[in-house]
Amino acid sequence: MKTLHFEKQAVCPETGARAGLLHTAHGTIETPVFMPVGTQGTVKGLTRKHLLEELDAKIILGNTYHLYLRPGHKLIEGFGGLHGFMQWPRAILTDSGGFQVWSLSQLRKLKEEGVLFRSHLNGDQHMFTPESTVDVQLSLGSDIMMMLDECTDYPSSHAEARKSMEMTVRWARRGMRHYRERMESREPRNALFPIVQGSMYADLRRECVAQLGELDAEGYAVGGLSVGEPRELSMEMTEVTVPLLPADKPRYVMGVGAPEELPEYVARGVDMMDCVMPTRNARNGYLFTSEGKVVIKQAQYREDSRPLDENCRCHTCTTYSRAYLRHLFQAGEILFSTLATLHNLTHYLDIMRRMREAILLGTFPEFLKTARRLASSPNSAHTS
Repeated sequence: MKTLHFEKQAVCPETGARAGLLHTAHGTIETPVFMPVGTQGTVKGLTRKHLLEELDAKIILGNTYHLYLRPGHKLIEGFGGLHGFMQWPRAILTDSGGFQVWSLSQLRKLKEEGVLFRSHLNGDQHMFTPESTVDVQLSLGSDIMMMLDECTDYPSSHAEARKSMEMTVRWARRGMRHYRERMESREPRNALFPIVQGSMYADLRRECVAQLGELDAEGYAVGGLSVGEPRELSMEMTEVTVPLLPADKPRYVMGVGAPEELPEYVARGVDMMDCVMPTRNARNGYLFTSEGKVVIKQAQYREDSRPLDENCRCHTCTTYSRAYLRHLFQAGEILFSTLATLHNLTHYLDIMRRMREAILLGTFPEFLKTARRLASSPNSAHTS
């Protein structure tokens, strides 16, 4: 029995951009979708009410590594999983923790069995295996779970990338076998996505897709694209990989991107994306608007009575001035993080909604052309 169903509604013939509906046990998600990151069971700075009523977020993320270490997956399971623990009624996706373990390069050791690592909190030693990360995520009760993968360093030689990719495939086979065994005794509701690796080598990406495709998973993710590589390479690998993934299943590119990059990934056939950029940058005073970036600490905003973004209808922009936001940031007030995060996520989700509408109306090529023109402006998020 399928636990996840993807329904394609429209495809842009010029680009391959897709609009669809992703049906889960906790509601239907309109795609393409950007998923707010709630690493430790919370989207930092926001309440449930913000997420539901202000943002209308249909799906958010949690992280297996962090929740496994604190407060522990068994404790969370006792509350009815993450949905019950954090009182979130809609869909949840959990990362396997592979990326976080990769980032602990001095605290981990890769083995065929899995990855041995030390907690960044207290130094305790733990082991993640393809099987154990499935078990942890089943305890968390996420709607969409990620397979444990080996996130390849950048740069890596072709031989190193092949070795890493082949490990990811072997782990995926083990994890999927264990997942299906566990599903035999459970009410079907959790889907498991393998993750395509292969560093910046097109032949390895193609080979990885072919082998993971044999698993007949309910969706597929593309990983290893936010590890320090030039953005041009990230786009190139997306363009190589995504069209090879099953057309009738959701395609998720992990850890991307800046606002002006979102249309580029969608134009390459991506259905799902996430990134800490809107939330992390918000807390650091780096705000995204329809006219480009605003670094709120700058003195030019000290007496600026304008809203942050005159084209945005979020609570932050319809209530407060740039001068007030700058004051909150300079004073280190907690309220700033809430107001800034609310705006940045509104900006991201608004981009996604407008893209989806353009795909459904058949006007996505024009949307993409306009987005590329804005991205090349001096005030875009990637210019300084």
